[in-house]
Amino acid sequence: MNPIRWITTTEHLAWQEREAPSLSAVSAMPSVLLQLDNPQQTIEGFGASFNEMGWDALALLDADAREDILRDLFAPGAGLNLSLCRMPVGANDFSRDWYSYDEQPGDLALDHFSIEHDEQTLLPFIHAAQQQRPGLRLWASPWSPPTWMKSNGHYAGAMPHPAFGNVQNGLREDQVGHEGTDMFLVDDAHLTAYARYFGRFIDAYAQRGIRIDTVMPQNEFNSAQPFPSCTWTPESLARFIRVLGPEMDARDVQVFLGTLERADDGMVTRVLDDPEASPWVRGLGAQWAGRGAVPFVHHDNPDLPIWQTEQECGDGRNDWRHARHAWQIMRAFFNNGATAYMYWNMALLEGGVSRWGWSQNSFVVVDPHTREHRLTHEYQLLKHVSHLVQVGARVVPTLSYSGFENQLAFTNPDGSLVIVAHNDGGAPADVSYLVGHQVLAVTLDPDSFHTFVIPPTSGD
Repeated sequence: MNPIRWITTTEHLAWQEREAPSLSAVSAMPSVLLQLDNPQQTIEGFGASFNEMGWDALALLDADAREDILRDLFAPGAGLNLSLCRMPVGANDFSRDWYSYDEQPGDLALDHFSIEHDEQTLLPFIHAAQQQRPGLRLWASPWSPPTWMKSNGHYAGAMPHPAFGNVQNGLREDQVGHEGTDMFLVDDAHLTAYARYFGRFIDAYAQRGIRIDTVMPQNEFNSAQPFPSCTWTPESLARFIRVLGPEMDARDVQVFLGTLERADDGMVTRVLDDPEASPWVRGLGAQWAGRGAVPFVHHDNPDLPIWQTEQECGDGRNDWRHARHAWQIMRAFFNNGATAYMYWNMALLEGGVSRWGWSQNSFVVVDPHTREHRLTHEYQLLKHVSHLVQVGARVVPTLSYSGFENQLAFTNPDGSLVIVAHNDGGAPADVSYLVGHQVLAVTLDPDSFHTFVIPPTSGD
């Protein structure tokens, strides 16, 4: 029998292989019961987002270093095993600047549509990832439609916040958008043109060897932001999905409702209650405060796939504190039905400052002066899950009568069991996991992450 693998990470020492004990007979009440007879949702993959500023950061490195990073991010068995990733449709807050694929006012026929802008950044970034993982799945969402499709005629929806420095976005006070309203011009002509805009986007990328299999109609459809954004009411989203669904179906592309960024499951229900829109909604994308709605959506729609679409972005410090916070978010999503989990930026320059002044975290940080890079705590955290949890794994519920609830467990298609645990305390913690009819008894170091991989047939 293959031995149990035990990998541990602390703030100062990452990904250390340790000798694990064998399973032993049960002699007392275990700390944690693994409910192997009650597997839950199936995992579709882990990922992050392709962004222009990420490629610009990687472009500063020499070819060998960049290749090493791409292998660590995407190659099966190498590092993070990213297999399901996001990309923007046009500009987002980590683009070099604002753009869309058609800025010719009133061009409902899309005669001026072009993805030429992406040829310098997104296309080479994705092609480089495909070299490491040819079967990489992609999904896409816009942050803003073309400005002439919006009531305010601008890419942004809010004034810059003073906390992000002296950054200007050119928005006037009379152009500010508001949650609960439609910034899109919701009429048949613009809805039809916008659905065709999505279609042209899918086709143009396919012509360049990049298949996108899923779209979501709007990033954070409830939020007016100082970067590209567009608010929609659920009723107008439903009206758009009625048109978008057939356009995507003709290309074998599925539509998810997303991305939800409010703890309000009513925003989902109001779309799903539309009898013409709901058949086209194949899943939900949720992020940030959207996790507050996920338990209710999952309860009411247990067969609806739920993708966590953007890990909270941090503050550019990439510190251990935020990695601990990120773990709690991950637990919340997987314990409430999430089938996929995605981070945000893969790589950024030191400080992680967006075009709009917000410093954010990333897996890889590049020093623009030395042109060297480092992997962050959140890279190591996600690796504890994504490196060993296979696509097709099932979430295993855990139960504790002793207050040990800080873990996730999965059964892989090959029959192996993966337990990921966090001791968030300042002292060692003795924990025992009931695996079938046997126990794995271990001591978890203070403030540490651990992954255990138990081979098939163990614990019988």
